Amino acid sequence: MNTAIPRLLTRIAVMALTWLALSLQAQAAGNKDFGDYRVHWSVLPSTFLAPEVARANDLRRSKGIGIINISIMKENEDGTLSPVSGQVEGKATNDVQQVRFLAFRRVQEGDAVYFIAEYQYSPGELMTFNITARPTGVQQDMPVRFSHTLFSD
Repeated sequence: MNTAIPRLLTRIAVMALTWLALSLQAQAAGNKDFGDYRVHWSVLPSTFLAPEVARANDLRRSKGIGIINISIMKENEDGTLSPVSGQVEGKATNDVQQVRFLAFRRVQEGDAVYFIAEYQYSPGELMTFNITARPTGVQQDMPVRFSHTLFSD
């Protein structure tokens, strides 16, 4: 019996699943405009962080822990964007409506300012994030809502 065909089909299936997982991970970032301001977000498994980066930012590297990163950018007169400080709060809700409140910490590295939080997830669990950002000195909240599914590596 020829076993080359089943092996080829298995390889194709593995490549398709790998491509699907990578494309889902690539969708873990986005942004939303609010006039002169833009809120950027990214979500990733904590195991994607290098150990030294996790230690430097007091983050746990573990399967089942996700990292959400939010930055607030202001558009300059020349069209470039500059990071600004502010306040970020939010929550993550899974598909059975269990809520996880996010404890964001402000991080500043040189001119870069961002807000990070950890949350627990189960592999393949769809999470909906409701985030509110507010730049320093601005009274208007900037709400963003997005969904994402993480898979453990």
